[in-house]
Amino acid sequence: MMKLIILVMYLVGNMIFVCKHKHLLIVLLSLEFIVLSIFFFLLMYLMMINNNMYMLMVFLVFSVCEGALGLSILVSMIRTHGNDYFHSYNLLW
Repeated sequence: MMKLIILVMYLVGNMIFVCKHKHLLIVLLSLEFIVLSIFFFLLMYLMMINNNMYMLMVFLVFSVCEGALGLSILVSMIRTHGNDYFHSYNLLW
């Protein structure tokens, strides 16, 4: 039952990532939701095989670093362009 909930969380996060790709903030939130579902899956898997939880700590550190990097990109994009739309700036210029 828990595996099904985690799978639904992962699929909903991917669906939001694909469908709502115009705003950077929504993309970042969906990525964090996917990371949360992967964290729950790792927690369940490591508890099932009675392994130590050090890998979860490493995963949390990397996910926090990813979130901080995403927020810094969001803030710099809003400061330079005024919004978080992907179509409001041209990457080729």
